[in-house]
Amino acid sequence: MKPLTKRILVVLGILLVSVILDQWTKELARQFLQGEADQELVGDFFRLTFVENRGAFLSLGAELGEGLRYILLNIFPSILLVALLIYTIRGKDMGWWQIVALSFIIGGGLSNVYDRLLYGKVVDFMHMKAFGLQTGIFNIADVSIMIGMFMMLPLMFQKPPKDDKEPVDSAVDVAATTDEVTSRTERSGDEPA
Repeated sequence: MKPLTKRILVVLGILLVSVILDQWTKELARQFLQGEADQELVGDFFRLTFVENRGAFLSLGAELGEGLRYILLNIFPSILLVALLIYTIRGKDMGWWQIVALSFIIGGGLSNVYDRLLYGKVVDFMHMKAFGLQTGIFNIADVSIMIGMFMMLPLMFQKPPKDDKEPVDSAVDVAATTDEVTSRTERSGDEPA
């Protein structure tokens, strides 16, 4: 199998799993959680809480006017996700770890943009609390994005490989360097090592 074909299959596979799982769980939330009281699954640590979010993460932008919200939450992310998808498929010098991470980010982003375009809002339904801290209410698309982001973290702190060897352009450069070393040695009176 060609490397590009393999890359496309991996990217599309992750996108499909992310979008299908997110859309399925959102539909379940609409059916079983909408209009219901919060449901504690693991004590106060993990609960199901149905909300419809007209904004982005943590409802950012929900108060914006309709036109501006449409541009910032639908058009701009759509363009960004398509560009990121093209980069993920066609980008040079990308390792599999980075390809998988970006695929998770794109999959989650596409699923949330799909909801905003179709319904004008996104269903969020999971909420976590621990040690006095808590998350916002989120969905599987958000989990997919966070998986990708956490996968990218180690890559952000890696130093690029350092090339210790300097390329030699031609035999003339080697001869000039040898003559220069010989000339310095003769002036200092030292024997070459």
